[in-house]
Amino acid sequence: MRTVLVLSVLTGLALSGAAQAAVVGEPVAYQAGKTTLKGFLAYDDALPGKRPGVLVVHEWWGHNDYARERARQLAQLGYVALAIDMYGEGKQATHPAEAGKFSAALMAQLPVAEQRFKAALELLAQHPRVDRTRLAAIGYCFGGGVVLHMARAGMELRGVASFHGSLGALRPAELGKVKAKVLVCTGADDPFVKAEEVAKFEQEMKAARVDYKLIRYRGAKHSFTNPGADALGKQFNLPLVYNAKADQASWSALKHFLRRIFR
Repeated sequence: MRTVLVLSVLTGLALSGAAQAAVVGEPVAYQAGKTTLKGFLAYDDALPGKRPGVLVVHEWWGHNDYARERARQLAQLGYVALAIDMYGEGKQATHPAEAGKFSAALMAQLPVAEQRFKAALELLAQHPRVDRTRLAAIGYCFGGGVVLHMARAGMELRGVASFHGSLGALRPAELGKVKAKVLVCTGADDPFVKAEEVAKFEQEMKAARVDYKLIRYRGAKHSFTNPGADALGKQFNLPLVYNAKADQASWSALKHFLRRIFR
């Protein structure tokens, strides 16, 4: 597969390709070991029959309104979407130091992280509106790194998509182990995801013969899909910048990716 460098993107793309219908959103609680996890499930209850399911993994701040809004947007496209909770008890960080502590502590315990992800995946698969043979996961920032790790670990997913997520491998992909197709949308000017990391990731994917696509958006920095990024960047003096064009283009890439893996 090849890297696609987006020199320009079309404006006027809608975040959702489907008209808003009867989308239902509801909080859900589920267990992983002794930990209660608090997620958010969204689906269009006007659509008949079973449909694909998509997990949404939050940024390092924790399960928040942004993750829930992405779940709603996926529901508008006809999927059943579950915004999951990787930290437990719906815990959210209010400061980058706290967010870094939460995310680092979890990923230092990979079996715990995998158990929590699997618990959410099984909850989604068991939903009466979900075709459990067609499951995927998307993630943002920390969540992007999470879904890439789960693909590397061989989770039963049709595909994973990472948006401005970390690309480094805690356990590199092994030849023949990755079942999921992979989409990576990253900012070409993201100081947290440097060109060297991109190159190393691509070498890893090619060596493991993963079906992947990586798109770099020129001018896009970290958190380019999150409309709240600018305020957080100013508050904490971090290079977090929303980029509407890259956001819209990457969402369009996701819609195409999901159609491809679920057809």
